Amino acid sequence: MPTAPVLLQLTHQSISYGDHRVLADISLTIRQGEKVALLGPSGAGKTTLMNLLYQQQPETSALQPQGGGLVDLLSVYQNIFMGGLDRFSTLTALWNLIRPLSSARSDITAIAQTLGLQDKLWQSVDRLSGGQRQRVAIGRALFRRQPVFFGDEPVSSVDPLQAEMLLAYLLEQHETAVISLHNRQLALDHFDRIVVLREGRLCCDCPARELNGEQLDEFYQQVSSPVSGLPGNTDDGWVIRTS
Repeated sequence: MPTAPVLLQLTHQSISYGDHRVLADISLTIRQGEKVALLGPSGAGKTTLMNLLYQQQPETSALQPQGGGLVDLLSVYQNIFMGGLDRFSTLTALWNLIRPLSSARSDITAIAQTLGLQDKLWQSVDRLSGGQRQRVAIGRALFRRQPVFFGDEPVSSVDPLQAEMLLAYLLEQHETAVISLHNRQLALDHFDRIVVLREGRLCCDCPARELNGEQLDEFYQQVSSPVSGLPGNTDDGWVIRTS
């Protein structure tokens, strides 16, 4: 089987803010069609890494940032519609604020029904719960209709069963995905590949089938010593591997 083309790539990338090193010597390749889970403790650099990758393909990607990035005073419909703004002229988008476009309304209503938001479509998002807001952000990404999805904890505010269903649907709707998670079991169950960051360094990069929950849990221990005995690790505890 031929190797899929390279879609995103970082080579020895480091980022610092003042004296704080956020990413240290990151080399990473994402190929077309891969579903990659990005794991690591809070503050490990996952958001920064995801933003670097997204900036390489913004025109063909949908981004769901942490917190959702919603406009509170706009309705669920309007927030989802924002995902497709690049398909409409400025005048058309402004008219849609007054009188929703029939084609867009039909498509967004279908998305809202899939996400269980059909009864909230005309409510402003500031009246929604955290889980509902997260589903609106998912809807906006879906309405963007791009082959690549970047999600920063996209299902963290919904219940476990719903999180699994939504995550599976997001992965099904996008050819390539890079998604940061804290739920290690979701990563093992739904992704081809797992990348783990700790203290700004890439410490594991290997197929999900080579890992288990106990191994992933070790990366979350708040210790400075290297994690040994795990797939993808080198003798000094760090790995640059993109197979």
